[in-house]
Amino acid sequence: MGRKHYRSYRRKVAVAAAFAGLCLFGFAAIRKWFVTTDSARLVSVQEVQTVDGCSLPNSYGSSPANLLAALEPPTVYAQDTATQELNRAALRELMDTAPSFNSVFVDTARNEVYIQDANLWDIRVYNRLSNSKPGDPPTEPRRTISGGNTAIQFNATVMVDPGNGDIYSNEEDIGDSIVVFANRTTGDAKPIRHLHVTHRAQSMALDSATGDLFLSISYPPQVAIYKSTADDEDRPVRLIEGPKTNLSDVHGVALDTENKLLYVNSWGDYSDFRVAGSTRFEPASIEVFREDADGDVAPIRVIQGPKTQLDWPGAMSFDPDTGDLYVANDVGQSVLVFHGNDQGDVAPSRVIKGPKTHLSHPIGVFADTKNKELWAANFGNSSATVYPLTANGDVAPLRIIRGAEDNKVSLKFGKSEGLAYDTKRDEILVPN
Repeated sequence: MGRKHYRSYRRKVAVAAAFAGLCLFGFAAIRKWFVTTDSARLVSVQEVQTVDGCSLPNSYGSSPANLLAALEPPTVYAQDTATQELNRAALRELMDTAPSFNSVFVDTARNEVYIQDANLWDIRVYNRLSNSKPGDPPTEPRRTISGGNTAIQFNATVMVDPGNGDIYSNEEDIGDSIVVFANRTTGDAKPIRHLHVTHRAQSMALDSATGDLFLSISYPPQVAIYKSTADDEDRPVRLIEGPKTNLSDVHGVALDTENKLLYVNSWGDYSDFRVAGSTRFEPASIEVFREDADGDVAPIRVIQGPKTQLDWPGAMSFDPDTGDLYVANDVGQSVLVFHGNDQGDVAPSRVIKGPKTHLSHPIGVFADTKNKELWAANFGNSSATVYPLTANGDVAPLRIIRGAEDNKVSLKFGKSEGLAYDTKRDEILVPN
């Protein structure tokens, strides 16, 4: 055997040995995970499939068709006895039974407030003048849209068409959809339209004059523009996407329909799964585009820098009368107000922040220009708070809609996918 062929042969033998070792190691690790001498341990037993000599669970690389399927009780077995099926109740549960408000919209034509609840999966409708004073029980909604037929799950935004009153709500995780309900819908009702959209949809804005519906997508960062009547598998009419856009982990969107401008905010962490090594981290920002922008286009202005105080910005709302842009500033525990023509590293013209405001991780905001009021949805304390539209500083709300008791501190569980136990401090750590 020549040297060249011998080297090739040795490489093949080494690769084969390494692969066999990996399979054996993987089998041993899996066996160690599933098999234990601790007779009190419960394990899950699954059929396996063989892939290139290694055994993997059949569920590997797949996901349940829907959340309800994922919540089906698993079959578990006790090792120290004969195999048997158990449906054992948990010793205790850690859960938030109160709603988590993450979006607010005022239907000024009908004097109602719509609030999206991301924890109990519903849309709640209140009288605009509802107010829970200290010591009062949680505010009772006029009606609630919830249930399996509604297809409401991890929904991020609620919005009402000011013309026909249709109710829009977009899902940001496993549902990948926008559901539309007729006004006055209540209970476990099917949507009149159910539009399939891409994954990680965040916020919506509607131009009633053009019939364009703007949907922000966090990853890959883009803004998808649909017709407001889109349904089922209808595709976007335009996409704002690409390296020139400066978009990165997109969240809030807002429209200045008079000047035909689109405002989009980004969290700053960027990556493109199609481009190796494209990951970068930048300060949060607000990009300003022409409303009819299409494709990989540069923004006409960017608001970005330490003076802006932007920190995980959420929903945005624009006041056409004053040109003010309101931004829910989640981690900053504030609502920031910019001039619509701001650019660069500029400080907000106003900041609503402080203990009197009752703000707690605000991620929803709405400027009610008809009644000159500003609303915020607080993810951190199950409340929606309303202020004068000109509010500035540490100001008390005019009114509060509460989904829970006074001084509520929400667990803020979003889509928790793991946990750890700190034995030293006897604490459970839940990433969110």
